[in-house]
Amino acid sequence: MGLESDLPPGGEDDLLQTDTSQFKKERHAMPTNIMIFDTTLRDGEQVPGAKLNPQQKLEIAHQLARLGVDIIEAGFPASSPGDKAAVAQIAKEVRGCTVAGLARIIKQDIDDVWDAVQFAERPRIHVFLGSSDIHLQSKLRMDREKGIEMAVEAVRYSRNLCPDVEYSTEDASRSDFEYMCRVIEAVIEAGAAVVNIPDTVGYAFPDQFGDMIRRIRSTVPNIDKVILSVHCHNDLGLGTANTLAAIQNGARQVEVTVNGIGERAGNTAMEEIVMALRTRRDIFDATTRIQTKEIFKTSRMISRLMNIPVQPNKAIVGSNAFAHSSGIHQDGILKDRATYEIMRPEDVGIKEHAFVLTARSGRHAVRHHLEQKGYHLAEPLFEKVFTRFLDVADRKKEISDDDLESIVDIEISKAPEVYRFVKLQVISGSGVTPISAVTLQKNGETLTDSASGNGPVDATFNCIDRITGFKCTLLEFDLRAVTKGKDAIGEAMVRVEHNGKTITGRGASPDVIDASARAYLNAINRSFVNNMH
Repeated sequence: MGLESDLPPGGEDDLLQTDTSQFKKERHAMPTNIMIFDTTLRDGEQVPGAKLNPQQKLEIAHQLARLGVDIIEAGFPASSPGDKAAVAQIAKEVRGCTVAGLARIIKQDIDDVWDAVQFAERPRIHVFLGSSDIHLQSKLRMDREKGIEMAVEAVRYSRNLCPDVEYSTEDASRSDFEYMCRVIEAVIEAGAAVVNIPDTVGYAFPDQFGDMIRRIRSTVPNIDKVILSVHCHNDLGLGTANTLAAIQNGARQVEVTVNGIGERAGNTAMEEIVMALRTRRDIFDATTRIQTKEIFKTSRMISRLMNIPVQPNKAIVGSNAFAHSSGIHQDGILKDRATYEIMRPEDVGIKEHAFVLTARSGRHAVRHHLEQKGYHLAEPLFEKVFTRFLDVADRKKEISDDDLESIVDIEISKAPEVYRFVKLQVISGSGVTPISAVTLQKNGETLTDSASGNGPVDATFNCIDRITGFKCTLLEFDLRAVTKGKDAIGEAMVRVEHNGKTITGRGASPDVIDASARAYLNAINRSFVNNMH
């Protein structure tokens, strides 16, 4: 049954208005602590190919404790002897937080969890059973009354072993509301300390899910005896939104994973909830124990050990989360970081925001980047560097620090341009005589010619000789990549002899023939300048 049919006669708008006013009254009392239940090692590990060995699970658990999570769900002990042993090791060694294990409502499952978590500083048994008719009838082949009976038995049995028992009403967002409330009331009476309301298949919408949490709080008579928790999946991309809606309506524990990993489309991302609460205190007036400067480190550890890359545009921890490539954005950030950043990268453990230099980057950003590298260029030289930067940036997606330094070094070393390079076109290939067409400018006049050669570089040099009338002997020609990647900038260096003098020229470009032409022309210009003196 969908949530829409569970709304009382007053209508959804009235419910939302009531919820908002109620929440505002509660807010003014004192900041609310939201408990972070991290299930990266249980739900997160269910991602295909993300299996961890016991030592890796322990390494992550120690980091989660440093991060400040309240509860670590360390695994599903009944799933395998190896997972049971890993949970037990975490329970023995990790301190400062609760360690939980998941169990079905089966006595052996519960025994396996207790065998593993009993060594923890604060152990928890987490049991679950579907509360929707889809799960009860289609998956479990039982009726509703049998479901309540088994849930109560499981909680009572768990409570005899462990003082901290959590019960989850699996598939809550598709459950009949009145029946689910009966289940919740019964398991609280049986001894549950935490009741978790999962949106198991990511079916809910924020207003509906938040309203369901509010209605549970107002309907279940003994709900004040437990911590109300939520566990949202991201099948419709609403995991974070649903979880925040639940917090606004009284949930005090959230079940999350680092980087939002988990089955199918994943779970609510821990870092998104924590930073949303921190950034929008004006709305939530809530806190967590999370040491936010550990977030980025934890994210990268999980990504590395589980071999699950973090998408570049992932909120909070993606490589682009604090990167700015637009010239307008970069200019704003340089003037006031608040223009385009609502959080400081340092707050989540990232050293600084990144300026990604591209063809869209403006003068202000390029000059700032140069000054950070120690280059303080006079305006005429800076304009030459910026012009060359745009030329290179049109060919490459991004300009690295090494790219930029190479451009500056080339421009600084350039002699006054008697001949200015304009463009180059080369025809070359196996079994084809290379032909090069070069266009230069001298005193505002455009000069174009073509020539052949033994190779594309030889043809280009011959063409430049024809245009300039320059006669020299090529002593040395060197070409190297100054940056990494297939689109790396190539830097060419030539040494020529002319009238008994040795002259060096340098050029750089993502196109190695272009770089070679620029280096050769740089040597020619140097020769003309030397002859003038």
